[in-house]
This record gives sequence, structure tokens and C-alpha cells, in this order.
Amino acid sequence: MDEFVRLPKKGLPSDEILREMDTFREHDARWKEGKTWSLVYYLNEAHTDFLKQAYGKYFSENALNPLAFQSLKRFETEVVQMTASMLHGDREVVGTMTAGGTESVMLAVKAYRDRARARHKGLKQPEMILPESAHVAFIKAAHYFDVKPVFVPLTKDFTVDPAEMEKRINPRTALLVVSAPNYPYGTIDPVADVGRIALKHGLPLHVDACLGGFLLPFLEKSGYAVPPFDFRVPGVTSISADVHKYGYAAKGASVILYKNMDYLKHQFFVYADWAGGVFASSGLLGTRPGGSIAAAWAAMKVMGEEGYTEQARKAMDVTVRIKKGIEKIPELDILGNPPATVLRFVSNDRDVDIYAVGDVMEKYGWHIDRQLKPESLHIMVTPSHARVADFYVRDLAEAITYVRNHPNARYDGGAALYGMIAAIPLRKMVHKNVLKMLEDMYGSESVIPNFEEEQKPDLSTRLGTLYLKLRHALRKYIGKM
Repeated sequence: MDEFVRLPKKGLPSDEILREMDTFREHDARWKEGKTWSLVYYLNEAHTDFLKQAYGKYFSENALNPLAFQSLKRFETEVVQMTASMLHGDREVVGTMTAGGTESVMLAVKAYRDRARARHKGLKQPEMILPESAHVAFIKAAHYFDVKPVFVPLTKDFTVDPAEMEKRINPRTALLVVSAPNYPYGTIDPVADVGRIALKHGLPLHVDACLGGFLLPFLEKSGYAVPPFDFRVPGVTSISADVHKYGYAAKGASVILYKNMDYLKHQFFVYADWAGGVFASSGLLGTRPGGSIAAAWAAMKVMGEEGYTEQARKAMDVTVRIKKGIEKIPELDILGNPPATVLRFVSNDRDVDIYAVGDVMEKYGWHIDRQLKPESLHIMVTPSHARVADFYVRDLAEAITYVRNHPNARYDGGAALYGMIAAIPLRKMVHKNVLKMLEDMYGSESVIPNFEEEQKPDLSTRLGTLYLKLRHALRKYIGKM
């Protein structure tokens, strides 16, 4: 790095700063054009401007102290209650808002860990039983809170096997986990079957509906078949649902709900011996941005049941269009039968490397999500994709033709990197090198992107060091590169 960035001695003009910020974002994902399939849930400019106004009204407020900002506590309470009623909870259902799905998931794991320890004195490392398709946030929670994750294989339809889940229950089990839907496949686990198992063994059951919580209820109202997943299912004790996904709120807004206070109380943190006074926190954060809470409340109020139902129907209509388009491409197969707006597809042709297809799609301007186990591409559809759905399918077919005509594409750039990671057995080496990459990215010598360069740094540039190291070390496992 040529220059260490320091605070300017004299402040710069505000208009100059804003222009510079616009320059910085020129190479970001083009989400307003519908070119991304995750990360951003965008309706339109009018809705975005409304959220900005709602957020701005509480830009400086801090929800850490609900007594100081009672309006924020009212917003949070009403968001929790509206979400609970939407998911068929009764008046006993309680919960809190969080900064996102990861915090919601982590709080559920923390609460059930503490509940298990309170009920079983001397329990050192509780366990949670979860599908192989569960969100990585659960693994992060296990790492942070010293809970052992016990994985359950999936069935042929890419949902968890309830019988296999029950086999793994033991005295250390603190909770069961299912998804509605899961992120990797977009499938919904058999919540009702797992709920019966949870009741049989007296265990809590958490439904990760971070992705589907603000979508599935309204797909159901639109006439789509949605398997039971919410508080209507006996045995379900908690649900996480992100308002900033299909709830179309500002980032970061999520909700964690519990069947009653007997569960939620284990989420709280209270410390009475601090020199700064008694400290109490409902979640992981201390300072809690008031803007995201206010904007979530405003989004739910302005959308209403009819608005959410309309947007869910639009998103599903687009999904069906894309799904039919992919099904017409003979080289591609969609995994499972996902009932909502998440699709994952693989190549069934050995001459068409799916990661190479992803590389070509990125050259066409699309932001591509790649997945492992098996090698595949992945999309999450929103209503804003309606205007680009046909172009996406067209480009996908053209990318496949290109890859077929250029066999060496699989050995270049991101395709080679992801193909190697998918094939190699030495996961510890991957872990070690990715960790080193993070150290480089956030270390004192981290490279600040040069936004004046015309070429956008692609995946192979960002991860080139890892690619070269793995290629050299693991050549014997994956053959000629």
C-alpha cells in the first residue's frame, strides 16, 4: 500500500465527499439493474425514499435504553406482535428485534444453550441437531457459544430426514433446528414431523425462517402450496424472520420470536456489578440503531397484508418464469422442487463446467452466487427481477454455448478456483489459506482498491494467492489443471 490513510487536517467540502463516494461505488454489484440474486431486496425508488425518511427520523436514537426512547420500544413491540400474528402466534408469543438473521439465529442458540444448562446442572457442551443445509449462522453460533453442532443428512428431495434427526437425540441435546426454506436449496424441511419429535422428547424446536418468514405466509394467501412451518405446528418454540429481506425494510432488521417468556428469558443478559451501573441487554448488541427499527415498523405499516401478498405473488411469478426457462436448457437441472423463490441448478453435462458458466455470466454483468456440494449456481428472486428474467435465461444459454466451445474455460479464473475447492479432500488447507486471506484483507497492509482503474477486480484476482497455493499443493488429487 503506497499511502497510509490519515484523518485530513482540514475537513473536505461535503459535495466533494459525496461525489467521491459515488465514484467508489461504480464497481459495486449492480443491484438496481436486477443484476444481483442476493444481498439486496429492492422494490422501487419510491419505497426506498420512504424507508430513508423513516430511518432518518430516528437516525441518532439508540434503542439500548427503551426508557429513554419509548417510541423505539413501541416500534419494536409492534413489529414483534405483527410478525407473531403473521406467523400464527398467540398473545403469549414474545421476542425482540435484532440487527439481522445471524444475530437472530445466534440468540436462539444462546438462549437454548442457557436453558439446557439451567435444566441440567453440569452440562458443559450442549448439542444442537440441525440439517446439513442449515444456514452457516448456526455454525457460527456453535463456535461462539460452545455448542456442538450435530448434522443430519438430507433426503433425495433435499430436506432433512426426521428419522435420522431423532436418532441423534441424547441427554446433551439442547435444541432441534429446521429451515423454511433453507438457503442452499430453497426447500422447506418437514417441520410438522420434526415438531412431533420435539414434543416426544421435550425439546425446543427452532424454525429458521429468516429467508421465508415474510414470504411464505403471503405465498400461501396467494394460493401456492406451502407446507406448515410456523406456530401452527405443535412443537415449534421459536422462529427467526428477517424484515430486511422479503419484508422490504432497511438493513439490518430481523425478528426472533419465542412461544413464551419461559424461552425468551434465557436470551437476556444482565450484569448488576458494573461500575457504570446495572447493564441489561436483550440481544448481542449494546448500541442498537434506532433507524433500522423505525424503518422496519414503517415498512410493515406501509406494505400491509395486501402489499406483501402482491409482492410475494410477483416474486413467485418471476421465479416460475425463470424456472421454466432453466428447465428448457438441456444441460441444466434444478435440484429438488423448491416451493418458493430460491433455485439451485447444476450442470448434467460433463463438457459444461457450471463454474465456468458462472464466470461467463459475470462477464455479461451478472453477480453470480456459486455453491458447493454439489457444484452449482444459485439465485434468490425478487419482484424487481421481472424486467431481467428473460435476459438472464438468454445469457445463461449463451454462456453454456461458450463454455462448450471453450473447454479450457474450466481451468481459468473463478471456475478453476471453485472447482478445486469442491474437489479437494484437504479442507484444513482451504481453511488455513482463507484465514490468511482475511488477515491480509483486514490487516495493516491491506490493499485499498484503486477505483480509477477501469478493470474491476474479479474473483480470481482477489483470491489468486489462494488459488496458486492450492493448485500447487493439491495437483495430485485433482489431476491436470
